[in-house]
Amino acid sequence: DYDLVYLFKNWFNRGFLILRPINWETPAHILEKIIAYEAVHEINSWDELRARLAPKDRRCFAFFHPAMQDEPIIFVEVALTKEIPSNIQNVLQKERVFLEPEEAKAAVFYSISNCQKGLTGISFGNFLIKQVATDLSYEFKNLENFVTLSPIPGFRKWMRNKYPKLDAKIEKIKKSDQLSKLKDDLFSCLGEYFFKSERYDKMPNDPVARFHLGNGASLEQINFLGDVSSNGIELSGGLMVNYLYDLEKVEQNHETFVSEKKINISKNAKNSLMKYYKEID
Repeated sequence: DYDLVYLFKNWFNRGFLILRPINWETPAHILEKIIAYEAVHEINSWDELRARLAPKDRRCFAFFHPAMQDEPIIFVEVALTKEIPSNIQNVLQKERVFLEPEEAKAAVFYSISNCQKGLTGISFGNFLIKQVATDLSYEFKNLENFVTLSPIPGFRKWMRNKYPKLDAKIEKIKKSDQLSKLKDDLFSCLGEYFFKSERYDKMPNDPVARFHLGNGASLEQINFLGDVSSNGIELSGGLMVNYLYDLEKVEQNHETFVSEKKINISKNAKNSLMKYYKEID
């Protein structure tokens, strides 16, 4: 119903949304919802939640609406790191040396979760990432890069239809290091998946790529064995990517992407893929 969608977009427009930090001091009934709504990297216990919220080099932010003050609408989890990370295992590791935030060079958006199914189709993530990146840049002048660590959730589904034999090989893998034998094939397929659109609008096949690139980010880095969890292998063949948000270029990148349908890709990422897939503009 277009009228209802129009009303919701007005009720939940950016001007009404309130950005609030989520930390270990946040009331328990809201923290319970963070555990329940986490959609990217499952939180299985309060200890796991504490590891994401309590350390000084971790942040979490959520949008709330004045009419729903105890219900987060969308939230993002952030890791402050020295370098752009290449895998989620290190980001989620509980036993590690904590980094002083003033020493961080990168703010890493590693999980974005929509909380209200009834608001599906109304985009809040683009506002959330840009607002959090801007706020963190003011708080920590030392930050140089604002990046995601993102899954490629449509990759295996696409592969099952296009390359069922390769998909069957992945299905048989018992240990993540066995993926190394399939790296060449995975990267070749990934190049095609990213750069040969099968959609009527010629936008990228992958929904997460469409979101971040449409939001003005660029494809910064391809990460082999980026997520070796069973879910990471099931959805993305163990691969992850980093999308870079250059706050001075996001508007220009957005306009170029929408008008030309062309993926803005770093030299590093382009070289990684062109070893296996040559048809990149």
